[in-house]
Amino acid sequence: MVKKYNTPEEAKQDQQYLDTLKELIFQLADDDLLISHRGSEWLGLAPHIEEDVAYSSITQNTMGHAAMLYELLEELGVGKADDLAHLRKPEEYRNARLVERVNGTGDYKENPDYDFGYAIIRNYAYELFKKIRLEALQQSSFVPLADTARKIKREQYYHLYHWEVWIDQLAHSTDEAQKRLNNAIQKTWEDVASLFDLGPKGDQIVEYGLLESGEMLKKKFMDQFKAKMENSGLIWPGEPQPLSETGREGRHSEEFVDALNHLSEVYKMDPQASW
Repeated sequence: MVKKYNTPEEAKQDQQYLDTLKELIFQLADDDLLISHRGSEWLGLAPHIEEDVAYSSITQNTMGHAAMLYELLEELGVGKADDLAHLRKPEEYRNARLVERVNGTGDYKENPDYDFGYAIIRNYAYELFKKIRLEALQQSSFVPLADTARKIKREQYYHLYHWEVWIDQLAHSTDEAQKRLNNAIQKTWEDVASLFDLGPKGDQIVEYGLLESGEMLKKKFMDQFKAKMENSGLIWPGEPQPLSETGREGRHSEEFVDALNHLSEVYKMDPQASW
């Protein structure tokens, strides 16, 4: 029977459990931090003003989810939440490769050539995975994490629905829209396997009852994603190729380093300021 830990103080009494718990929460928080940063780069560039407002709201909510998780790490004695988000070295981040990828070519300030089709499919894939992971986390052996997952899931439901609506509208519109979505699926599939990796402490994460296995999360994701593609008349890309580096082990792309520098630029000017 898996032991439950009801408070951060209880978790701190078991060092191996604590180390494994921290590894998992960093994955959760870093995923949300990076995908929300990429979302923020769409501000003022979305297809129409209503989408600009909606996407910005989703991005803000997701950044709030990351903040909740960093605050949980702070309660576990890891450090100040804002410092954990902004002041770690690149190799200390545990986000999946998928969430750190650029939105397209060009620079936001100069000549952004972003791909909204990719934004739709990448966000749908991430939010679908996030829903599945949150559902599993509700049974986590660390009770404060299970409670946090329940709070996040109530809001996250609408994020997933938003991207489902875009797929439903565009997949049944024009041949050009279908082509762009299918291209975006292929691009997303290059990194989608990074979501299912639980990192170097994956076995312990499962053993301690913190989260179900990456294979189980993957199966649920694949079944639901495939059903969505088939119902939308889009091309199912099949089994994704395994990745030698997923980001969970702390190895990231140059795109990530650039994103982290932009994300943390203001905070690094005065980390002692009140945020």
